[in-house]
Amino acid sequence: MRIILITGANGGLGDAMARAFLREAETNRVYVGFRTGQARVLQLKTEYGDRVIPIKLDVSLRSDWDVVVKAIHQDHGRLDVLVNNAGMHEDCLLGLMPIESWDRVLSTNLDAVFHGAQSVLPGMIGQRGGRIINIASLSALLAPAGQANYAAAKAGVVALTQSLAKEVARLNITVNAVCPGYVNTESTEAMSTEKKQAAVAQIPMRRFGRPEEIAAVVVFLASAAASYVTGAAIKVDGGIL
Repeated sequence: MRIILITGANGGLGDAMARAFLREAETNRVYVGFRTGQARVLQLKTEYGDRVIPIKLDVSLRSDWDVVVKAIHQDHGRLDVLVNNAGMHEDCLLGLMPIESWDRVLSTNLDAVFHGAQSVLPGMIGQRGGRIINIASLSALLAPAGQANYAAAKAGVVALTQSLAKEVARLNITVNAVCPGYVNTESTEAMSTEKKQAAVAQIPMRRFGRPEEIAAVVVFLASAAASYVTGAAIKVDGGIL
């Protein structure tokens, strides 16, 4: 049995990750964290029953992390995999960006990864093993105009990943980042037709990725087969960069 916590599981990418772990092994138990919007989480619970444990989690609040991680250890005595997936963006030119927008995006995308990793580390160190997988973005490697807050946060996630990976490598804990490009999720669905066409034109594969394609990389990084992979920032972008 492996115990897995995925944040932002109410979104399309989080949902695909949860399903991939549930299909990987019938013994897996997946905690699906959400802050708002429970529809996908409840659907997962309906389909997979007791193997899915919905849990409310505002990733920007350390108090929420402490409560959630304590509850998981009380239930199972361990946590094997953390997927820091929750995120958001508020795009705006830097010269016009409200300070509140900067703070919200950094808090949700970067501070939350710090809180999550620090919350689960004592347990993983005690059990001498674990997997932390942080969902960054292609914006961390190829920062676009209008995303100074989001790109900075995701670049910070990559740097945090690499630093932490070195700190815990001898403890059989791996820490990796995944950098998705354009993926068919709520964010890309909200794009105008013109923006979608312009985005696709940048992608050598000439299509957006599927959530399942990102989830497959995450499941691999959480597996025994990836035991020698740590500190990596793996782009999944159809060949953009």
